[in-house]
Amino acid sequence: MTVLKTLFAGIVLSVVSSLASAATNPLSVHVLNLQDGLPSAGVNVTLEKQSGKSWNMLNHATTNEQGRVTGLYPEGQALEKGTYRVTFKTGEWFAAHNTSSFFPEVPVIFEVDGTVPHYHIPLLLSPYGFSTYRGN
Repeated sequence: MTVLKTLFAGIVLSVVSSLASAATNPLSVHVLNLQDGLPSAGVNVTLEKQSGKSWNMLNHATTNEQGRVTGLYPEGQALEKGTYRVTFKTGEWFAAHNTSSFFPEVPVIFEVDGTVPHYHIPLLLSPYGFSTYRGN
């Protein structure tokens, strides 16, 4: 009984921690594999901000078991207006799953205008196509 209580408490704490991070961090991503309808755990993701004609690396992370990165923006920093690029390293992920793919990476460039407190970038992925949109 004590083991079950400890396990349950750990699960609850993990969920609460993820929700708290998502609530305080202004940027999250989510990757779903359309080939099997499952979340894509283990996708490497980078975040960059445009500065003139170059891109400055801000952060990188790997999607969790749910295919999510709940806090991609650097912790403790305020989201600034500007142009950002989230790059999903899809070729690495498909190679790790012994699947051929056409896109070695999927860059998503988007504009932060400050009108909303949180930006969410979902990626619907298959070996030969993808779709993305501004989520919430």
